[in-house]
Amino acid sequence: MPEGLDAVGLVVENTQGLPITGPVDLHVPDGAVTAVMGPSGSGKTSTLLAVFDALPPGLVRRSGNVHWRGTPIPRGRAGRRRRLATVGMLGQDPVSDLHPLRPVASLVADALPRVPRRERAEKVRAALTDLGLDPDALWYRRPHEISGGQAQRVALARAVVADPEILLLDEPTSGLDPATVELVVRAIDRRRGRSGRATLVITHDREFAHRVADHHLTLGTPAETVGAEPAVAPYGVDATPVLELERLRVTTPHGRTLLDDVSLTVRPGEALAILGPSGSGKSTLLRSIAGLRPPVRGTMTLDRLPLPPRLRERGRDTLRSVQFIAQDPADTLNPAHRIDTILARPAMVLRGLTRARAHAQVSTLLERVGLPPDLAHALPTRLSGGQRQRVAIARALAAHPRLLLADEITSSLDAASADSLLNLLDTLRRDHGLAVVMVTHDSGVAARANRLLTLDPERRALEAGPQPSTRPALSEPRQARPALEP
Repeated sequence: MPEGLDAVGLVVENTQGLPITGPVDLHVPDGAVTAVMGPSGSGKTSTLLAVFDALPPGLVRRSGNVHWRGTPIPRGRAGRRRRLATVGMLGQDPVSDLHPLRPVASLVADALPRVPRRERAEKVRAALTDLGLDPDALWYRRPHEISGGQAQRVALARAVVADPEILLLDEPTSGLDPATVELVVRAIDRRRGRSGRATLVITHDREFAHRVADHHLTLGTPAETVGAEPAVAPYGVDATPVLELERLRVTTPHGRTLLDDVSLTVRPGEALAILGPSGSGKSTLLRSIAGLRPPVRGTMTLDRLPLPPRLRERGRDTLRSVQFIAQDPADTLNPAHRIDTILARPAMVLRGLTRARAHAQVSTLLERVGLPPDLAHALPTRLSGGQRQRVAIARALAAHPRLLLADEITSSLDAASADSLLNLLDTLRRDHGLAVVMVTHDSGVAARANRLLTLDPERRALEAGPQPSTRPALSEPRQARPALEP
């Protein structure tokens, strides 16, 4: 058997015996990087979890063998210690894996249980620094006190700090800005060519895969056809703004500045893209508008009426009009509720529809976001990350909002699915005047917006203007995404 990581005949099934993926054969040569690609729902994450024997309840590895350098990787509880000593893993929802009450340094140090204390601290500092994080600034902070991009890098630091023999990475660049992606590329490159090291990367980002991987495996039959170039949605400078922010300032309860002096206007049918490095306050801005992080200064108006800063102060019409799609859908979908219940609830609570009418619309909502109607009876835990992301989008659209706040909504989607979703938003903007404020690190997505607003590392808005004047400042958009916006 060749040296490296080998998985032969992997088949993953659900509890009803229906195949989720497989049979899959993959090989990661010693010292090499293999990328597994494919459309959302093709079984990429299930394959990775099957390798690690870490499938969630409801899924089982029905067949297949996994070897590392010719030796079987043990399965079950008996082999758990061996797997933990051999494998480092970054899951698809890494922030959810970080204990919310423990500081960053402690979370990363967990991967070094047998290393002396002083050496452990040095290794933790090095791992954080290599990923562009300031150890002194983050050492005692907890996951909820840092940005989503920073938390994702903390989780990656925990996966690599022990220099594991096998490194499994599930969408490691999801939601990261281009500068941070470069740091992830370097972290992977440091393992390349080293004996006794193998890296398996799950990604829908073909550009990233071709940069870091020596070998590629594609699951499913991804349709790389991208829709026709969408029309720019019409809007007028004289239209009454849907949203206005004036000199917004947001701080932590202890007074640390998260955003300062941010002003913006969004009109019907307009899309505003929020750009900036990780930790600059992009997600904080959306959460403030959504009523989840009240500002300490400044004003917010919706349709020229005051927008209450706290969610609990908002009436039903306001809650319906402003819908927020979080960066991590796993945090917002109740794992105990079926998809049809999740999608029917906004129509019942916010629009006053009867239970029967609300549930009758579920199939249409799923189809609009590119999901099969038969997923209506599934639980969120049975869905892939990309499928959960589309369910979160469908739930927001079920309320018929006036303003959609979208935090990295394409980060878990393959190019074709992302393009289809952006075209759907284009239709809603053009035909119904939907206003969209979207946070993104993807220059191809940003290029489809009418205007850009950039936050600098000091959490201030640097610029906002028509897209043509700012586009040259962006890196070239990927060919898989059109250059205009929905």
